[in-house]
Amino acid sequence: MDLRYPIGRFTPDATPTPETRTRHIAEVAALPQRFRKAVSGLSDTQLSTPYRDGGWTVRQLIHHVPDSHLNAYIRCKLALTEDSPTIKPYDQEAWANLADSALTPAEVSLSLLEAVHTRWVTLLRALTPDDFQRKFNHPETGVQSVDTTVAFYAWHGNHHLGHITALRERMKW
Repeated sequence: MDLRYPIGRFTPDATPTPETRTRHIAEVAALPQRFRKAVSGLSDTQLSTPYRDGGWTVRQLIHHVPDSHLNAYIRCKLALTEDSPTIKPYDQEAWANLADSALTPAEVSLSLLEAVHTRWVTLLRALTPDDFQRKFNHPETGVQSVDTTVAFYAWHGNHHLGHITALRERMKW
């Protein structure tokens, strides 16, 4: 198994359907509880363990996921309220190495993930099929729809969850 991609690489839906949207939204909705369970009971030393050689620590992953998903939520809101806005990318590696990712208790980011996902899922469940076709422009990756963004972040959460659960399994934690 490639430790970088424990659930495989993201593959966008060629033709999203109401059923795939519902599944992706359910995955987004379930992530905070699943993430909290995956890190439950870990010691400070375990939180400081990288999920692979050269990879982020569990603590960095705990802080990265809400950072990333908050950006995704905002991107969706921009796409829904503006005509194909160009969003501002961010350097996720630099963010993961800022002091707040080392010093903030994990609980703060776990609570942030719950709050962001509660808002995001409420919004997503209220969208029409046309809303999912709304787009934004990412300067690095091009034009993306709300549909593709939701699918990607459903995968993204499970991807990082897989980093943690695979590490726990390998380390027998």
